[in-house]
Amino acid sequence: SRQGAVRLTILLLAIGWLAGVSALPVTGLYTERVAVANESDSERNRAFQEALEAVILKVTGTQNWSNNSAVNDAIRNAQRYVEAISYSSETVAVEPEEQEAQDREGENSEEGEETLDQSVAGAPGADDNTPATPEPARPTTREQRYISVEFAPSLINQLLTNAGIPVWDNNRPSVLVWMVMQNSAGEREMLTAESNPEIIAAMRAFAQRRGLPIIFPVLDFADRRNLNENQVWNLEQDAIRAASERYGADSILSARLHFTAGGELVGLWQFIFQDQVQVFDGFDTDLQNYLYGPLDRITTELASYFAISPEAMTAQQTNLRIDGVGDLRAYSALVNYVQGLGLVESVTTVALDGTRLDLRLDLRGNSQQLIELIALDRDLLPINSATEETGDFLHYRWTR
Repeated sequence: SRQGAVRLTILLLAIGWLAGVSALPVTGLYTERVAVANESDSERNRAFQEALEAVILKVTGTQNWSNNSAVNDAIRNAQRYVEAISYSSETVAVEPEEQEAQDREGENSEEGEETLDQSVAGAPGADDNTPATPEPARPTTREQRYISVEFAPSLINQLLTNAGIPVWDNNRPSVLVWMVMQNSAGEREMLTAESNPEIIAAMRAFAQRRGLPIIFPVLDFADRRNLNENQVWNLEQDAIRAASERYGADSILSARLHFTAGGELVGLWQFIFQDQVQVFDGFDTDLQNYLYGPLDRITTELASYFAISPEAMTAQQTNLRIDGVGDLRAYSALVNYVQGLGLVESVTTVALDGTRLDLRLDLRGNSQQLIELIALDRDLLPINSATEETGDFLHYRWTR
């Protein structure tokens, strides 16, 4: 059904080592959590706008819509698209900026107290030897209130379709990341969560914001035997491809990053996708900006390749012939899988012959887009190349 096609499966955004995985279902595309100061109407409406802007960024995967008048009008009236909300609280660390503001307030308060003390210094009974009042300790944590906003997927998709903006399905291509850092002394090391947690955290934050499934290699004995720091530094394509095979990722992003003595970040990036190789350089003085530039570039490219454009949403029918459906459980899993593909409007069983199942699909797009979407997974493997139709059918084998 249409509703089933747009609903997201319940699976955490996978960031970490996922051996043998290619495409990854991304959840939370239509939900966003925003920090709020209180539960007032004005603060809630502000949060709705911030949340909708974040959701549109995740659903499209790009920022190309930022100047679209229809989308910007929708953001100003974000409450029209809200399906559900909930509030929560958690203890958070006081940020350095907040601590500085508290210190300034404390200094101003102390200056006022000093003035008052000076004004009464000569008063009868004033004691110059009175001990100073100890300064109260500054809090290091505080309670932060949040609102989780869930938007109606059908309304968001309709908004984007009417605005002529492609929608990126939740089944998205994974990106495997290899990176080597070199310090000012010329020492090199692979990127790990232990050695450079700030880089991992920044890339995870970007991935969450854009709905991009990132895989980091586990860097166990097999990885280090297959690929060393110098090979990644030199962006040796063959070695990187070979070492990446065990992860089954849809694309590979490799990089070298040099921290200069002057504080600059200089490097080179290589992106391998669909047997195409791109190499581009990077330079910045800010770590987040340095990382986000290449990540934005590859995310935009992946979104433009897989997102369904409104022009392609003309209804079409395609027939699937699937072997390897051995029992009722496999049949049910297969139908659920096909119904969950973003292009599929409805699924009809045409014939069942032993372990072979024929299905007719109503699509919001064409069969070539369906082939590319299925190719992101390993659940259906083409027989005699799915790019060549077997009669009136696209022929696959069910592997679950």
